[in-house]
Amino acid sequence: MESQMQLDVIDLTAPISEQARTLVRACEEIGFFCIPLESIERSIADAAWNDAAEFFALADAEKRRIEFPEPGYPYGFSPFGFESLAKSTGAESPPPDLKESLSVGPDCAANPTPASRGDAWIRSASLWPEHPPRLRESWTAYYRALAAVSEHLMSVMAIALDLPADFFNPLIDRPITSMRALNYPAIDTSAVEPGALRAGAHSDYGTLTILRTDDVAGLQIESSDGSWIDIAPEPDSFVVNLGDSIAQWTNDRWRSTVHRVTAADPSARQSMAFFHMANWEAMIECLPTCVEPGSTPKHEPVQAGPWLMRKFQSTIS
Repeated sequence: MESQMQLDVIDLTAPISEQARTLVRACEEIGFFCIPLESIERSIADAAWNDAAEFFALADAEKRRIEFPEPGYPYGFSPFGFESLAKSTGAESPPPDLKESLSVGPDCAANPTPASRGDAWIRSASLWPEHPPRLRESWTAYYRALAAVSEHLMSVMAIALDLPADFFNPLIDRPITSMRALNYPAIDTSAVEPGALRAGAHSDYGTLTILRTDDVAGLQIESSDGSWIDIAPEPDSFVVNLGDSIAQWTNDRWRSTVHRVTAADPSARQSMAFFHMANWEAMIECLPTCVEPGSTPKHEPVQAGPWLMRKFQSTIS
């Protein structure tokens, strides 16, 4: 933890050319940037955030009423210590993550796509708590607001990659996007297992993640030399980072950066992460503007949905 980084901010009301220039720099250098919290209606953001906090304040038995009903089910409540994100990078037997979470899926979309045999897993029904009773409504509104922001960002990315603005549209028009609130309870650092983290080192799997955090520090990114850099808390901004799909599409021109959440600050901490994904059947393969003529792409093409499923199911403790 040698330094603390302030991220570039992209104003979504600025000219598209200006947004693209800032985005290119951020995506090539670190794969992280910020957008103002006011990129969506503040009342929508705050209602979802406050309902998440109210849910996590419930008794454990109440929260467990919507616990994952079976191993590998993607949505519902994940108890403290259930997940180890570092497993998704191949780490062997890492300590469980010091967090709990509540996740929902693409049935929150304005026009949800019916499940087919292939994508039935990711299009499983979201599980909603009885309390707080308004959580389903507030989270659905938040999900849809961030879906619109994601579509805008994907358009800016296309322009930044010298592609038509609508290039990604047929690849993200039936997305398998999910959303998760995370609660990191206050901890006694003297009682924590050596090497335990609030969220283990990992990269995200999809296109981009839009994260809201509070003012408690802990988020770190891995630099190119393997050291860890603290990201300054930005309660009035969303932190956006690229996922593996964008890195593969761009032939690693843009970075899907490994990151983690440390337990250095023992205070209670909350965040909400919106994981934008491509369509289940979308092929993630090198874009035509990201490979030199005659050269071979660095990655084999993969289908977005099965890739996500393998990564997600590897994290269960």
